[in-house]
Amino acid sequence: MDNAVLRTGADTRPATVDPVWSRIRDAAHERARGEPVLAGLLHATILSQPRFEAALSYHLARLAGTTEVPAALIRQIFEEAFAADPAIGLAARADIVAVTERDPACTSPLDPLLWFKGFHALQTHRVAHWLWTEGRGTLAHFLQSRASALFGLDIHPGARIGKGIFIDHGTGVVIGETAVVEDGVSMLHGVTLGGTGKERGDRHPKVRRGVLLGAGAKVLGNIEIGACAKIAAGSVVLDPVPAGCTAAGVPARIIGCVDVPEPALEMDQRI
Repeated sequence: MDNAVLRTGADTRPATVDPVWSRIRDAAHERARGEPVLAGLLHATILSQPRFEAALSYHLARLAGTTEVPAALIRQIFEEAFAADPAIGLAARADIVAVTERDPACTSPLDPLLWFKGFHALQTHRVAHWLWTEGRGTLAHFLQSRASALFGLDIHPGARIGKGIFIDHGTGVVIGETAVVEDGVSMLHGVTLGGTGKERGDRHPKVRRGVLLGAGAKVLGNIEIGACAKIAAGSVVLDPVPAGCTAAGVPARIIGCVDVPEPALEMDQRI
């Protein structure tokens, strides 16, 4: 695709100090030298972009574009959201730092930006959520649908998600409309934050800061998972879990206390 088509919102003003963006650019230079086949992609996505938000909007729009809704229009939406709410870009940076620190497969902050679908789906959700709060529900659902088709995660645009979130692998993650995920949470593939039936209103879980949700965990209903709790892989949680506790089983039961201050940072799946 012609780079000029996606140059919406370019800003040539000098950027302020941005350590995350600097590390991404340094990694892109190194990878471009080491793998010439990807040099064009790295230049278009990273090295020709003036700031982190521009790179993010370029890359996600390129992935999400369709014949009917081309990438250039989607990029305009992303740039509009970033300009209206700078907290979106700050949260995306915190998410990249979280992935880099918690995922042993991540070799640099460039990796999540380019390749990790959990990160891609989360950043698409952040823009969809902004549209949702602006009363633009149809367009928000369009982005939700594109993210689900592309990345295999389904996050309702109404869900409220904090910063510093790590969604590892991401395939099969489902987060419902009234769910709340606070800062610093980690979750693996197959996690569901869902309802228990066809009830309406506030019907989805509230996951507090620092929680670790293991692979395949199902948390159902308007229940609270307390700060720094751990939910074991494959568990089905139907009742609240107190802060600092570990829940496991089907249905889940409290089996003890966590042995680290923040399980989401340790990523230790053992119970």
